[in-house]
Amino acid sequence: MDKSVFTENRRRVLDQMENNSVMAVFSRRGPDVTFQDKYEINRNYYYLSGVVEYGNVLLLYKNDGKTGSTMFIKPYDELKAKWVGAPKTQEEITEISGIEEVEYVESFESTLGKYLEKCCVLYLDLIPKGEEDIPDYCDVFSSKVKEMYPSVEVKSGRPMLQHARTTKQPEELDQMRKAIEITNKGIENILRHMRPMYEYQLESYFDQAIKYYGATGYAFPTIAASGANACCLHYSDNNSFAEDGDLILFDLGANYNCYCADISRTFPVNGKYTRRQKQLYDIVLNAQKMVFEKARPGYTTKELNGFLREYYKAELKKIGLIEEGTEEEVSKYYFHGVSHHIGVDVHDLADYDALKPGCVISNEPGLYIAEEGIGIRIEDDVLITENGAEWLSPQIIKETDDIEKFIKENKI
Repeated sequence: MDKSVFTENRRRVLDQMENNSVMAVFSRRGPDVTFQDKYEINRNYYYLSGVVEYGNVLLLYKNDGKTGSTMFIKPYDELKAKWVGAPKTQEEITEISGIEEVEYVESFESTLGKYLEKCCVLYLDLIPKGEEDIPDYCDVFSSKVKEMYPSVEVKSGRPMLQHARTTKQPEELDQMRKAIEITNKGIENILRHMRPMYEYQLESYFDQAIKYYGATGYAFPTIAASGANACCLHYSDNNSFAEDGDLILFDLGANYNCYCADISRTFPVNGKYTRRQKQLYDIVLNAQKMVFEKARPGYTTKELNGFLREYYKAELKKIGLIEEGTEEEVSKYYFHGVSHHIGVDVHDLADYDALKPGCVISNEPGLYIAEEGIGIRIEDDVLITENGAEWLSPQIIKETDDIEKFIKENKI
């Protein structure tokens, strides 16, 4: 992406910072990782810089009404260059991020100290307690700063980052559309090979295709859940045999330049839905279409979920799956939210108040009927626009007739 995108992302955060404050964002969250974890960079750091490199620190400052950014990078190391590649040069960092002030990481703490002599607030990318179990580097650094600069107040910068990341720029949407298109290639490859086999074997056709079409990774570990396995929301073993006559639920997504796709589809293993499977599938599909029509600025994702639950109360009663149409009855068969934000994280850091233009959310109704061994989820990515919403993944087939036809005509 053009460096202007990251310049704008930093501006969004700088505008929210108090005067006479600084923010430090580290490229790592926990202990240093190896070159094998290239795209597991701290997403807030990437969002503000566009740089995929470990061991760096980004400093934003707002002092006497003036704002600026400094990147601290690793110096060239000949031995490391032979083993894992040379770090980016100062000129390369500037070209990617638009940051003109680039220094070596050894000077980070002394430079920060100079700012803290003038500034009364330091923002760190602190994770709320209980959200992650791994040791967080920012917590360690926070304790160090409090000891060295007792007059400085350490605050979490995440609320500002959360607000900035809620709406996407056009260039960010381009990356997400690319991730979705690559995901579509992977899904089509699964359908070409759709037949009874192990879940992991079907999953492998997705893996091969997205790598072939340029994915930089996975948005999240793939779920390939056949039969009753699909009634477990985050089933991850992917090691059962997908039987003739079962449905198989895929929840998957490619990552492209750190931006995520998040798609779910539910397919017949033998290429043909039974009458009951189609009846339940169409209820979920029509639910998704209803949620899409409701999605617009002003509503919250919680309200969208409320619309879905009211729809289920009526539709599930019609087919005799529930008797009274109560919340408790619906919760037996539908027990998650219909939407979350998507971006550089698949569950993106975002404000969960009223939706606004530029938000990207999932639309993922599901039904999970354990007693029948049927789990169905249909998920697409949706952009909130000025007057409504736009499907970002319309090319990924989901009508039962289209799915059956594709499998029949393209089976390998």
